[in-house]
Amino acid sequence: MSDERRSGAAAPEDDFRYRGNRLGLPESGPGSVPGVGRRLAGLALDWILAMLLALAAYRTGLVGAGAATPAEIPPLISNTALVVYAALSIALLTLFGTTVGRRLVGVGITATGERSWPWFVSMTVRTLLLCLVIPAVIYDRDTRGLHDRAAGTVATRF
Repeated sequence: MSDERRSGAAAPEDDFRYRGNRLGLPESGPGSVPGVGRRLAGLALDWILAMLLALAAYRTGLVGAGAATPAEIPPLISNTALVVYAALSIALLTLFGTTVGRRLVGVGITATGERSWPWFVSMTVRTLLLCLVIPAVIYDRDTRGLHDRAAGTVATRF
């Protein structure tokens, strides 16, 4: 066994031992890359919050006052929820590095140092690509979606 393996340092062939290894993140605990289930749970909680806020906006007359038929209401609320989700995500990620749903499941967003953009720009790019869905479901061995790679971020545990 080589000295490198005995000391615990990762050899080049061990590049993909666990999620986040290539980024220098720990295998488990705070700062590690969470599983997909945890991140999906946070996304679902954030989406539920956005839907509730969109429904409240519709019921109070802030949006949809001109809806002529009942068939126009569900798409109106759904599209409003997408805008609310994006606005909340950009604001909360910029200010706190997490959102309500992500915080409840113990997930935050961390910069990897790949981009020299201001944090607000990174969070805006990340959120807009996440809203397109496809960039989020294409991911690498560290389970970083294309939206995270484009923004130079990674999801980490608290």
